[in-house]
Amino acid sequence: MTQNIRQSVDGDGIAVLLIDVVDRPMNVATPEFLRQLESCVDQLAGNPSVRGVIVASAKSSFMAGADIKDMASMFERGITAAEATQFSANLNRIFRRLETCGKPFAAAINGVALGAGFELALACHYRVLADEPKAGVGFPEVKIGLLPGAGGTQRLPRLIGVAEALRVMTEGTQLGPADALRLGVVHEIAPATEIVERARRWSLGSPDAIQPWDRKGFRVPGGAGMSTPAAAQAFMAGTSLTARATMRNYPAPLAILTVVYEGTQVPIDTGLRIESQQFGRLLAGPVARNLMRTMFVNKGQADKLARRPVGPPKTQVRRLGVLGAGMMGAGLAHVSAAAGMEVVLLDSTVDLAAKGRDHARQQLAREVERGRRTQQEANSVLERIRPTASFTDLADCELVIEAVFENRETKAGVTGQAEAVIAPTAVLASNTSTLPISGLAQASKRPAQFIGIHFFSPVEKMPLVEIIVGKKTSEETLARALDYVAQLRKTPIVVNDSRGFYTSRCFGTFLYEGMQMLAEGVIPALIENSARMAGMPVGPLAVADEVTIDLQWKVIRQAQEDLGKRFQRPISYDVVRRFVEELKRPGRRFGAGFYDYPAGGRKRLWPALASVYAPAAKQPDAAEVGMRLLHVQALEATRCMEEGVVTTAAEADLGSILGWGFPAWTGGALTYVDTIGVREFVADCDRLAKRHGRRFKPSRWLRARAAAGQAFHAAPMSPAA
Repeated sequence: MTQNIRQSVDGDGIAVLLIDVVDRPMNVATPEFLRQLESCVDQLAGNPSVRGVIVASAKSSFMAGADIKDMASMFERGITAAEATQFSANLNRIFRRLETCGKPFAAAINGVALGAGFELALACHYRVLADEPKAGVGFPEVKIGLLPGAGGTQRLPRLIGVAEALRVMTEGTQLGPADALRLGVVHEIAPATEIVERARRWSLGSPDAIQPWDRKGFRVPGGAGMSTPAAAQAFMAGTSLTARATMRNYPAPLAILTVVYEGTQVPIDTGLRIESQQFGRLLAGPVARNLMRTMFVNKGQADKLARRPVGPPKTQVRRLGVLGAGMMGAGLAHVSAAAGMEVVLLDSTVDLAAKGRDHARQQLAREVERGRRTQQEANSVLERIRPTASFTDLADCELVIEAVFENRETKAGVTGQAEAVIAPTAVLASNTSTLPISGLAQASKRPAQFIGIHFFSPVEKMPLVEIIVGKKTSEETLARALDYVAQLRKTPIVVNDSRGFYTSRCFGTFLYEGMQMLAEGVIPALIENSARMAGMPVGPLAVADEVTIDLQWKVIRQAQEDLGKRFQRPISYDVVRRFVEELKRPGRRFGAGFYDYPAGGRKRLWPALASVYAPAAKQPDAAEVGMRLLHVQALEATRCMEEGVVTTAAEADLGSILGWGFPAWTGGALTYVDTIGVREFVADCDRLAKRHGRRFKPSRWLRARAAAGQAFHAAPMSPAA
């Protein structure tokens, strides 16, 4: 018996290794667990009274995979590719020892087996999976910039064929019980209460079990390499499709194709060495570091409310008020009701409020159709949304969020009406995306209980919420806002007040730069395609249409009114004004913008753009356009750090990826700067400033960081517990 594995042997000589990794909610392959597993295998292999071994779990799931916290910390220790290769080779040695030690091993998989947990199961000679909705197997490594590094790239294609194995690994999808059985990934599915007994029954009858790939004359199902049309097609099409999907910004999918192609044409031990070499290259590279640090470590901390003030007691919103039943308000009502809250959805008329509830009805109907909810559950959610036109219905709400038109006077009006009826302890929040919270709080009689809670559209899909602290916002109000976001299971970042805050301010530079390029004569298709090649989900002109050029014009004019002589025109001012006021093409919602939106057809760039902004004789290359678009966003993120709008690099990175779609491969806007190197980034910006204008000119503060070699992520990572 060991600390992480409980071992027992029954009267028939069947041993059970019960995995229970200490101090972890789910089993993960920690270095200590692996050492103990190797010791158990050696001990059982040398015990003649043991006839077979069952690997099972004492927790609610089998194993979540390798210890990502440990891998993430390797970067801070300066891991080399050779050391990372050895990390994978050690895993392969242990699992290879397990499957060749002479004892039959069976895996009783009671929940999910992911990553290294799935690889452990594949190293066993027999697999029984619980026939439960939450059970499943898969390789999610590609999502953190890695490939399966404990034999997965070699065992899975040898088990189910190249094409299916590549799909499972490059998509990072989880196979449910039925699909796992259909593909031959597991041998049986059974009720969770029976899986250990089923594994035991097989063990008693299979004393001489051997893996298929260790039998003489073994061939990969369907062929390997270019030996058969099916395998050749999988590699040729897979390489092309993967390159197009990733724009070659993510090395892991192509590395998986390489390892499977090379490794399945040689004996498995050679294939495992090839896998370890590629895994080491990825693990020591910047993309895996960036993805793990931001999307696992830092996101985990944010989800656990790392920025929540310690003093205020934990709260829960039971009754929420939403002012405005438009797209944002309706989405807010839906997600809040789905989280169990009673929602009062208010608009100027009951019919408009009811129309907002209909949005939730439509969303819920899709969930029922797709099997994500029962009709009874959908009905319960809908019943929790109460449409109204009366402010008195807000009386019992603990939190009220206004999501009305982006106009200071309109917001001030509903603020006063809401405060006249809500309880003295209630919090009032604004969902504004650009207007300073401290300015909006001037319409409140209780500014300490006024805060910004900025959601992103569509609310149901976007995972980020930007919490904006005004000058007078109290710590208790901040804590209550964060508690509400936690109820929704979304990821919060906390920023200080500023026009545009953090996300809208930085995102705006992407739109404005794209429009400026258009005005300079850069071909529109080059702008859009270069943005996608750099990793942005869509081009700046398409995004401008989606959020509407009209809205940008309203935001610009509101800023002009608020700031007076201090107002500085954004570089896109003339383009925005021209499209809204002269060309009458204010965006997709109005049927026309930078793109045309033909009825029943796909959108396309407006053909007349070339007559409005004539293409320049000399065009930049795609790499230059992409760098210009990413650098302008990252530079604005550094300014937000300098000004204290965003106070941690971790939140700046999360906000950029989850909020406005900055490429995930970069790790976020500030990690992007760190990956390039602060000195080189400043030099790039100086070159861009000479070519394109002062907006690219680095500040003295950033130059000082560059001179000192001070990265934004200088401190060691503190992985989420």
